[in-house]
Amino acid sequence: MNLLEGSVGVEDLVLLEPLEQEPLLKNLQLRYESKEIYTYIGNVLISVNPYQQLPIYGPEFIAKYQDYTFYELKPHIYALANVAYQSLRDRDRDQCILITGESGAGKTEASKLVMSYVAAVCGKGEQVNSVKEQLLQSNPVLEAFGNAKTIRNNNSSRFGKYMDVEFDFKGSPLGGVITNYLLEKSRVVKQLKGERNFHIFYQLLAGADAHLLTALKLERDTSGYAYLNQKVSRVDGMDDAANFKAVQSAMMVIGFSEEEIQRVLEVTALVLKLGNVELADEFQANGVSASSIRDGKGIQEIGEMVGLNSEELEKALCSRTMKTAKEKVVTALNVIQAQYARDALAKNIYSRLFNWIVNRINESIKVGVGEKKKVMGVLDIYGFEILEDNSFEQFVINYCNEKLQQVFIEMTLKEEQEEYEREGIPWTKVDYFDNGIICNLIEHNQRGILAMLDEECLRPGVVSDSTFLAKLNQLFSKHDHYESKVTQNAQRQYDHTMGLSCFRICHYAGKVTYNVNSFIDKNNDLLFRDLSQAMWKAQHPLLRSLFPEGDPKQASLKRPPTAGAQFKSSVAILMKNLYSKNPNYIRCIKPNEHQQRGQFSWDLVAIQTQYLGLLENVRVRRAGYAYRQRYEPFLERYRLLSRSTWPRWNGGDREGVEKVLGDLNLSSEVAFGKTKIFIRSPRTLFFLEEQRRLRLQQLATLIQKVYRGWRCRTHYQLMRKSQILISSWFRGTMQKQRYEKMKASAVLIQAFVRGWKARKNYRKYFRSGAALTLANFIYMSMTQKFLLGLKNNLPSTNILDRTWPAAPYRYFHTANQELQKLFYHWKCKRFRDRLSLKQVEILKEKLCASELFKDKKASYPQSVPIPFHGDYIGLQGNPKLQKLKGGAEGPILMAETVKKVNRGNGKTSSRTLLLTKGHVILIDTKSSQARTVIALDNVAGVSVTSFKDGLFSLHLSEVVCCAWAVASVPGRPPILLDQLPSAQDCSTGTMRSALLFAAILAISLASSFGAVCEDSQEQVVPGGGHSKDSDLYQLPPSLLRKLYDSGSVSLEGLLKMLSKASVDPKESPLPQKRDMHDFFVGLMGKRNIQPDTPVDVNQEKVPSFGTLQYPPSAE
Repeated sequence: MNLLEGSVGVEDLVLLEPLEQEPLLKNLQLRYESKEIYTYIGNVLISVNPYQQLPIYGPEFIAKYQDYTFYELKPHIYALANVAYQSLRDRDRDQCILITGESGAGKTEASKLVMSYVAAVCGKGEQVNSVKEQLLQSNPVLEAFGNAKTIRNNNSSRFGKYMDVEFDFKGSPLGGVITNYLLEKSRVVKQLKGERNFHIFYQLLAGADAHLLTALKLERDTSGYAYLNQKVSRVDGMDDAANFKAVQSAMMVIGFSEEEIQRVLEVTALVLKLGNVELADEFQANGVSASSIRDGKGIQEIGEMVGLNSEELEKALCSRTMKTAKEKVVTALNVIQAQYARDALAKNIYSRLFNWIVNRINESIKVGVGEKKKVMGVLDIYGFEILEDNSFEQFVINYCNEKLQQVFIEMTLKEEQEEYEREGIPWTKVDYFDNGIICNLIEHNQRGILAMLDEECLRPGVVSDSTFLAKLNQLFSKHDHYESKVTQNAQRQYDHTMGLSCFRICHYAGKVTYNVNSFIDKNNDLLFRDLSQAMWKAQHPLLRSLFPEGDPKQASLKRPPTAGAQFKSSVAILMKNLYSKNPNYIRCIKPNEHQQRGQFSWDLVAIQTQYLGLLENVRVRRAGYAYRQRYEPFLERYRLLSRSTWPRWNGGDREGVEKVLGDLNLSSEVAFGKTKIFIRSPRTLFFLEEQRRLRLQQLATLIQKVYRGWRCRTHYQLMRKSQILISSWFRGTMQKQRYEKMKASAVLIQAFVRGWKARKNYRKYFRSGAALTLANFIYMSMTQKFLLGLKNNLPSTNILDRTWPAAPYRYFHTANQELQKLFYHWKCKRFRDRLSLKQVEILKEKLCASELFKDKKASYPQSVPIPFHGDYIGLQGNPKLQKLKGGAEGPILMAETVKKVNRGNGKTSSRTLLLTKGHVILIDTKSSQARTVIALDNVAGVSVTSFKDGLFSLHLSEVVCCAWAVASVPGRPPILLDQLPSAQDCSTGTMRSALLFAAILAISLASSFGAVCEDSQEQVVPGGGHSKDSDLYQLPPSLLRKLYDSGSVSLEGLLKMLSKASVDPKESPLPQKRDMHDFFVGLMGKRNIQPDTPVDVNQEKVPSFGTLQYPPSAE
């Protein structure tokens, strides 16, 4: 055990010197300020609430304390839980952990930590994990229905809880049983200032959804309920809505069905609704005071929710039926009596609901009858209470603590005596205060305070709290632990703090004054039979089951047991349970009233240490021998104090301990047991610790001395070894350098000699030109290798394949490029030689078109694979059009149908455009008469746009003074702009204006024409002409008039538009007369005529002309 080294204060108060109140409080304060909240009194754990989360919990610390014994590490609640669990598992001893302390001291959190530790260290498995989860999830449910905010604590348990956790022989949990004690049901109808009702009411209103609230006939606002404290509806750091979801989830884990949860919430809502039932004064016909319901809406809603007739409930609240053996009397209740009945009903409903929830949890976690099991009990019960006004609740609570103190003293002394006898140490009787006389004062069957209270409640006649107090004064007037105003007056004592309606009991923790007001009512805890019968008549299954005495078939005139008698019986069962188990104690202390971290209130802690009897605990523990420990760890710790046992001891542990204590002359201060050494006084232990500290300093000095000598010797030996090594390396390096110089000189001499011999032999056996011959031979060999390799790696003969292997050496780069050009020229010539004469002519046409339109016309790439067809109107197959051919001069290079647009009215008329080697002819389609004939000599130029359209303009010389613009769109006939001024009345300005007008109109049409080679195949019939269904593009006459009108479009604007949309003739020289045929080949070759061969050149090894792609090779 680490008693002095690294500890803050004294970790075990058994070793406290001097044993007084002030040193004890100083030690607790010192440890609390250092965040050491746990302290031992032997095997009793003292826990001071830190009011903050400390980093001393979790899986890491659970594993740490699981591997060590009780005193090997710092005091911790895990250490106590580990001792209890190991004793239960390994020694087959049932255990009990008693957690006591006043409200706000941390009892509930301590019980949670104990349960979490046991759940973490016990066995694993699906069934075991399910049981552990059910046991752990019972806490949120019980806290919601049994905890509330008080002045001292935001989460105060308002009931006592004892949980028996049952284990199998392996230490795995099987289930458990929960017992609750004395729920503070008066809190349901009334709370002190600054306190709240039970948590479940606020959680229900905050966390339930709108649908659930509507079903329960509740509103979310807490201010609308009389049973809820209006000034305190929320608690800092507590989320009621989230806690409500957690409670629902926990109930599902435990095994509640959705229907059961709904019924529990309905009964909870019923309690809230009862508080809003207002009662009014009323007088009967005979003048007797009575009462009635002021607003029947609340009663009606309660009746609808639980299936109860509202009239029957109102009658039960406002009247009382008394039955005798012969008659039945109905008595009206006044307002005060009716309010008492209403509140009594609400308290009974909630109390019975809480008991039902505890029983329902027990059904889920209970263990089978036939299974053999071990038990660990955890008692979380209220501590000793002394308030300004102590009533019946404080009386029974302090009675319970008095019994627990009696158990502690008896069990501690019994355990001490058993250990002494087990170790063979003589046992001497210990003098201590036996509080059995106080317990008898309260619980004696005939002459106890509880018996007198029950007798007064059952006595016929006028019964009141004052008559009960008078009986106590008469019975206990000479009792040493009982006081009242009457007994003080008899002894001629004056105490202004003692009231006329009070009595005082001298408990083990101090004197407590009780006010007897309402003792009779609280002990009776009566509920009128009319209310029980009304609740039993409800159609609500859960509510009906809570009032079995309401069943007329089970009606009994026997008076139910009083609250005091029930609590006395429960305490007796609890004491019997505790005596059958090995007890472990946790004493919880609240450091301050404000729940602030780091604050230590001396007076408050002093009162609690008195209540808890900590000094009495220490005195009992120190009776006889204050400290005991097994021989082996004691010898291991203190064997360094004797030269006989240090540094090595080969004898037994007990002999070694005797040798150590004999050398220190301490044999008279100790007793030697069979397995342990017993030390009488803490001073002896502190002396041993001090001697050990001094001896450790001596040993540390000795170790330091030996270490320094060893380090110096090692350093010297290392330096000597390093010097020898450096010297040897230096000498070796010098010899190596000398050897290298000699070797280099010898090699140099040998080289000169070999060179002289080689030159001599060369002049003797070789010609002077041998080097050049060898160089030429090598070069020719490399050239041959390069050419042969190139022969084997020649690329394909496809003219589109421009790949070529790289030269292996840089000086072959120029030759490699020339060979690449020759090979490509050869491929092109080979390709041309395979073409027919017609294909050669087509290729020449395409070449000419490429020179004209490549990189100048956006639609040119799509027109490359399409061959040129001059006859687009089927002159050869249409006899009607033979006249047109006959009127033409020379062969027809191109024939196409166009549309002439009338400048005056915007109407169009069909025309046939014929192109020969000498003229451009426009012929009326209907009459087959030539309308316009233009000699090619008079064409000054041709302009086309750079866009994807078929628009072109003919620029005529000033002699002719006429310009024509033809718009050609894929899938539509070309549009001819006609009615321009003739040569007789045309001046230069008029001709230019007309020419610009034609260009602008062509541009406006081109903006809606789309791509040249897309979707126009279906517009051409097999004979070359257009289908009859092809729709003609009609220009609005208003648009033509507006564009031509010189008043609406200026000449500068037309020039600007033309410069942006067309190709500048200066940059693209137009062809001469001999090239007009090639020009129209390039322009009109973009017609969508089905090519002779497939377009995809990648699928043909030797493609035909129809599959050539843009751009064509210049070669």
